[in-house]
Amino acid sequence: MLSGKQRSYLKGIANNIDPLFQLGKSGLTENFIKQIDDALETREIIKVNVLKNCDLNPTEVASYLAEELTAEFVQSIGRKFVIYRESKENKKIQLPE
Repeated sequence: MLSGKQRSYLKGIANNIDPLFQLGKSGLTENFIKQIDDALETREIIKVNVLKNCDLNPTEVASYLAEELTAEFVQSIGRKFVIYRESKENKKIQLPE
């Protein structure tokens, strides 16, 4: 569970990155979830854009992915959301205490 200070730190990092994935009308597929999982292991923090033709709510998608992939939901702004998971082998982000 992230503290407020850690969440704020991650929001600052997320502010400078572009969305890595776009979720469209095909919705959440096994392949999409696997790609998110691999990206989290490599980058630790990712931003996803939910396109307008997708019927899913961005916050609900983010919560579902965070639960499914044992990640942390950082924030959702408009149709974009950010999730974080500490990498097992490629640790890059040092969270504040």
